[in-house]
Amino acid sequence: MKKDIYIISIFIFIIDQISKYLIINFFDIGDSIKVIPDVLYITFITNTGAAWGILQGQVSLLIVISFFVIYLITQLIKEFNEFTLMKKIAYGILLGGIFGNLVDRIAYGYVIDFIDMYIFGYDFPVFNISDSAIVIGAILIIYDTFIKGDKKNEIINS
Repeated sequence: MKKDIYIISIFIFIIDQISKYLIINFFDIGDSIKVIPDVLYITFITNTGAAWGILQGQVSLLIVISFFVIYLITQLIKEFNEFTLMKKIAYGILLGGIFGNLVDRIAYGYVIDFIDMYIFGYDFPVFNISDSAIVIGAILIIYDTFIKGDKKNEIINS
């Protein structure tokens, strides 16, 4: 059922916005606390760009891109009648993530980031739940479409 995609999207959006609300209300910009020393910190920063700081200061462009991508995804959802469970989850978390960062950009002019990780000594860019949802959703869509393949692809390629 297609409404499952939107339910997942709303769930991700709510969790993202609650986490950002907590960060805004209990941290000052730049504050950081250790969760797991040398691995995970909660560090409140703002970001006027996209991943890894690309398009820094291009908030209006990122808002337009977000609306465009949301439109494309919703059109895609309308077009297809059948979705694998993985694609439902993937599109749901992807939409929820895009909406979460879009609301930040519209409301504040920047995105609220706070998950600060060090992976094998690499200081990964600070991110948020929406960012994670976007990346995971995209990976799941790619996996389900090109690596695993859905039933339609299996029938066509047989």
